[in-house]
Amino acid sequence: MFLDRFIQYIQFEKRYSPHTVSAYRSDLDQFVKFISDPEQPTAHPEEITHHQIRNWMVELMNQGLTARSINRKIATLRKYFKFMVQEGIITANPASKINTPKIPKHLPVVVEDARLTQMLDSGEVFSDDFKGVRDKLIVEMLFGTGMRLSELLGIKDTDINVYEGTVKVLGKRNKERIIPMNQELRHLLLKYNDLKKSENFGNNSLTLIVTDKGANAYPKLIYLTVHKYLSHISTQNKKSPHVLRHTFATSLLNAGADLNAIKELLGHANLSATQIYTHNSVERLKSIYKLAHPKA
Repeated sequence: MFLDRFIQYIQFEKRYSPHTVSAYRSDLDQFVKFISDPEQPTAHPEEITHHQIRNWMVELMNQGLTARSINRKIATLRKYFKFMVQEGIITANPASKINTPKIPKHLPVVVEDARLTQMLDSGEVFSDDFKGVRDKLIVEMLFGTGMRLSELLGIKDTDINVYEGTVKVLGKRNKERIIPMNQELRHLLLKYNDLKKSENFGNNSLTLIVTDKGANAYPKLIYLTVHKYLSHISTQNKKSPHVLRHTFATSLLNAGADLNAIKELLGHANLSATQIYTHNSVERLKSIYKLAHPKA
């Protein structure tokens, strides 16, 4: 009952995205399952202690979850119990006493933008049929706009303005932003839409990216598509759609783009989230220095 009330709160009042709501529900269901007593499966929120939360965190560590994943789950509990306090159901937030594990700092993984551009422009990797053009559009959209996988899946045909060269994106917490598109991406969209119409899909999906049968695309399709084509130009282990988002941001920064402008394009709430890309640029400058300077 209490969980349902919280889920309704974040879904309808806070207007969190379906993906975020699903993640919150999953985290809370996992925690409830961990603390449940077979004789009393549903504990009242007032009965839950910080010791139980800490024990769950230890269990998650033993399962091999990353610090980032654990922190996200604890953040879910903090928000849930904060809501319970606001509603007057409990008097104190037991999750506020929990110290979460530190997240090790990693530089964003990117691919060489020159090699990526060469692959996209070569005309040798992608076929000219619907599937090939669809796959190329997936890579071009992610690299050309820096949008997230979930955002790409949510793009509708009506969100695209080919003639003005913009795409409307619904980001985290239902925040809209407008992203410009380059000329090649605009031409590719026109070609894709023509092929999409010629396929005569019977289900009339309103989303931009669809499967070979015309149904709404799904996360694994996007991931496998990106992984397949990045394998042509990179041997690194990580070849996810987010690598293209990192590459987009790093390429802009290396070309002299303003950090605040990159922040707006990426849909970051705070500049601190965008500043991580400056480290990639510093590392690039170090590499150039070591190669070029006689005393490096």
